[in-house]
Amino acid sequence: MIMFLIFAMLVGGAAHAKENQYNKLTDDEKAVIIEKGTERPWSGSYVNFTGKGTYLCKQCGAPLYRSEDKFDSHCGWPSFDDEIPGAVKRVPDADGFRTEILCANCGGHLGHVFLGEGFTSKNVRHCVNSISMNFIAEEAPQSVETGTAIFAGGCFWGVEYYFQQAKGVKATSVGFTGGHKKNPTYKEVCEGNTGHIEAIKVVYDPAETSYEELARLFFEIHDPTQVDRQGPDIGEQYRSVVFYENGAQKKTAQKLIDILKQKGYKVATKLEPASTFYDAEDYHQDYYMKKGALPYCHFFTKRF
Repeated sequence: MIMFLIFAMLVGGAAHAKENQYNKLTDDEKAVIIEKGTERPWSGSYVNFTGKGTYLCKQCGAPLYRSEDKFDSHCGWPSFDDEIPGAVKRVPDADGFRTEILCANCGGHLGHVFLGEGFTSKNVRHCVNSISMNFIAEEAPQSVETGTAIFAGGCFWGVEYYFQQAKGVKATSVGFTGGHKKNPTYKEVCEGNTGHIEAIKVVYDPAETSYEELARLFFEIHDPTQVDRQGPDIGEQYRSVVFYENGAQKKTAQKLIDILKQKGYKVATKLEPASTFYDAEDYHQDYYMKKGALPYCHFFTKRF
């Protein structure tokens, strides 16, 4: 009996030590990764995501897929036609007819793999739950060929979420601008004593998109008619502003505002010259990507 207890303690201790090697999961993440559940179709943060980089196992951090192998299968979940060699393990599913895919390093549930559907030349579809993965973006090279745009349209988490998915966007950072205090903190900005606004800086490739395309997106992912607020977020730090860096940007933004006014929108968006942009704390950067959730106060609305 004593030997049995000692053996049980050793086995339990080893399992606990192994568990501690991995990232801590939320209940929703456990329901999919550990209990082999499935997230609702179209609800995952990576379904329509087109960023360049590498997808990692959320539980252990092992690299699983590369962005160049991702494709749109219109199935409601991220799809890949290839995996990083040795990263994914295939096993018969408990349902008796599908093939389950697991992280080869930790055994975390990823989803299922399907063959012979003809979506790509490789004829393979890894159907993966977004919640089973994290994403690391490639470094966006800075050069004279990139452009910069700065917008403020309410909580910068939601604004960044949409710009990160836009064609031609190479990098984003959220922060504060338009105020008078140097190096403000998020807490100070929220208290309303710095004059700063929550904003986003977008680095883009002019060969793939234009400032006007990005500005149009800006006016369609927030409500430009709201004054000193955006949805449930109220305060001067949430006001709608385009911070132009030159006369061409100002002219473009004004043209779009005029179009919206002609359509009957009472646009409250202001045009202000760009000033010092202070990056927000790290935990604000890529917020929804890290959280694996969707914005609650920003929605796309076709206005042009």
